[in-house]
Amino acid sequence: MARSSSEWIKLYEPNTHDKMPYRLMKPISFDKTRRYPVIVSLHGAGGRGDDNRKQLKDWNKQLADKKRRTDYPCYVLAPQSKTLWNKTHLKNVRSIIKNLPSVDTDRIYILGHSMGGHGTYILIQLAPDYFAAAAPSAGSGLRRTEEFIDASVIKDIPIWAFHGDKDGVCPFEKDQKVFDAVKKLGGNMKLTKWKGDRHGVSGKFITGADNGETQLSSKRCDPEPVFLKWLFKQKRPEKKTPETKPADRIPGVRK
Repeated sequence: MARSSSEWIKLYEPNTHDKMPYRLMKPISFDKTRRYPVIVSLHGAGGRGDDNRKQLKDWNKQLADKKRRTDYPCYVLAPQSKTLWNKTHLKNVRSIIKNLPSVDTDRIYILGHSMGGHGTYILIQLAPDYFAAAAPSAGSGLRRTEEFIDASVIKDIPIWAFHGDKDGVCPFEKDQKVFDAVKKLGGNMKLTKWKGDRHGVSGKFITGADNGETQLSSKRCDPEPVFLKWLFKQKRPEKKTPETKPADRIPGVRK
């Protein structure tokens, strides 16, 4: 029997954390012996509020598809905000994830569209060692905003950005500028330009479309063309243990 047009919403269970509403979709056929990635999903300006429903967007519906859930089992965490995404939201998101069972902490991903794409850039700058990959859609900021993205901070995070080249709300040129800065630093970023598209491209990055042109910033980029395959291959790099210097090489310490 076909799933009704709104039945998928029930898969995202409502809850709150420190007064922040959020919805959570758990992995399909949950197995406590496995470790599951987490996708943090940030809504755009149209999802703002506290009704704990408007933040669920077209890509959330796409991620709720049974085949996708089977092929890519994971948690999907969709918080809701009344303001631009900031460090308080990040703190809440991290607290929620910390208390989820069977999380693969090396595969925490973040994505969003418009204000949510902007928020994706903001949150990975605030915690560049926390996220394994990021996918901002139309997310380089409003036309009237100043530059806010520091390429040197985010250059090592696998990023796949998406943008319509005719976007009049969040201009494509801003994302191109970010990409160029990351490329200059030899960073790890892909940028897909949807030819002829305006701002409303949020339903395209999960499924893909044939009018996209993708740039790679360096040979570090995974060239995988299917978004979810690319996303779920990304892992947070292992932290290197600092080399311990012998006592005679440490300033101020004698043998």
